[in-house]
Amino acid sequence: MAHLIAPSILAANYGALNKDFDMLNKSQADWVHVDVMDGVFVPNISFGQMLVKQMKSVSEKPLDVHLMIVEPEKYVDSFIECGADVVTFHLEATAHAHRLITHIQAQGAKAGVALNPQTNVDQLDDLLEGLDLVCLMSVNPGFGGQKFIYRTINKIQQLRKKIVERNLDTKIEIDGGVGLQNAEAILKAGADVLVAGSSVFKSEDPALTIQRLKEIEIGNFDI
Repeated sequence: MAHLIAPSILAANYGALNKDFDMLNKSQADWVHVDVMDGVFVPNISFGQMLVKQMKSVSEKPLDVHLMIVEPEKYVDSFIECGADVVTFHLEATAHAHRLITHIQAQGAKAGVALNPQTNVDQLDDLLEGLDLVCLMSVNPGFGGQKFIYRTINKIQQLRKKIVERNLDTKIEIDGGVGLQNAEAILKAGADVLVAGSSVFKSEDPALTIQRLKEIEIGNFDI
């Protein structure tokens, strides 16, 4: 199955969001990645429910909403009501991950779990069967434009092996420092979804960058 490209709207021009969404709608992007930050779980504040609702009204692509917030169980319903198609929360942010996964899916959205760079993929062993998506953070979350942490490649390979051994459809998403310089290596390691922010929106031709990311072809996974 072809990999997915999810440009991160965090890196867009907030003064011209309609223009950027028009570009995304016409591009080969598959999802729009929306980072929700609360200033507590991560040292930054970004989008709330009302802005996500506005994004949904102009986006022709599914919204991939990444909750970088404490107590995500208090907020998932409101983000789904505002149009989130995929809701990902951090394993480190809740003590009730399994309950939250099943709740998100019961509301009609796909459920994802994100892991910070220092969190081992083995902590997902009891959750993988129920997950639609695992988001591996390849930077420390909170800010765009950071450099890719290359030990993430090993984590992708480890997680892909678990998914293959269990014959699951769980997608692996990589978020942070992704661009044309490393996308092929990330995909060869076993990733399914590339979140790309600065590398798309700061490029001279964002739509062409999305196209180039989408057109990368790989052989077998390096596992």
